Amino acid sequence: MPSNPTTPVTTLELRTMKREGRKIVALTAYDALFARLVDSAGADVVLVGDSVNTVLCGQPTTLSATLEQMVYHGRIVRAGVERALLVLDMPFLSYQVSVEDAKRNAGRAMQVTGAAAVKLEGGAWLVPTVRALVEIGIPVMAHLGFTPQSVHALGGARVQGRDPEAADRLVTDAQALEAAGAFALVLELVPAPVAGRVTEALTIPTIGIGSGGACDGQVLVLHDMLGLNESFKARFLKRYANLAEDVRGAVRAFGDDVRSGRYPDPEHSFKA
Repeated sequence: MPSNPTTPVTTLELRTMKREGRKIVALTAYDALFARLVDSAGADVVLVGDSVNTVLCGQPTTLSATLEQMVYHGRIVRAGVERALLVLDMPFLSYQVSVEDAKRNAGRAMQVTGAAAVKLEGGAWLVPTVRALVEIGIPVMAHLGFTPQSVHALGGARVQGRDPEAADRLVTDAQALEAAGAFALVLELVPAPVAGRVTEALTIPTIGIGSGGACDGQVLVLHDMLGLNESFKARFLKRYANLAEDVRGAVRAFGDDVRSGRYPDPEHSFKA
């Protein structure tokens, strides 16, 4: 459990955690019920990821996620979070077209959802946007390595930064994003030694997913970690439960009880 289980987590607290060597625990959530469970169990960051588009909506990528979709899920997740820092993914084309678009869309998203920060994918090209958002009071979590909104340009979900030039570029991009004002950085599918280099080069925390243990924290998609999303079988994923089979078992038991007449029984019925 966190050292201060009732104190709300802030962007500054994450930097303190890095400085003190305390690992950051982050998970996704897409609704109030799961958000409440994740928050009460001690997660430091709750991410309303655009992965909702693939995990809950059955789409092949995150690219078709809309701002309206993210705002909707952000609002209901906010209802379940009391302590964790709530971060909202900005979806594809909500911030890439222009800085003004990014300011308008990110500002509206924070205003309507009550999120404390937004997350953007991209390298040094994103610096003007990050700087502009930070200047108007919108905290930005950056995202490097494999960036799902660029899945087609990258040729699929592939590890990034394997060769020396690409690794150097990751470090340079990370430093540029920190200088622009990003308060944290997600590193996805980056070789562990490279993620370690990036982490050492920054004063802001890194949060890894498939990027080794040197990062200042880790994030997983909740439904993957719980074993609900059986089709996702990435090497980096550790399943901490097998809830898909639990759900099937519960549905089968319910069906058996209904068909046999065991449910509802007197205990679960109302008297006149």
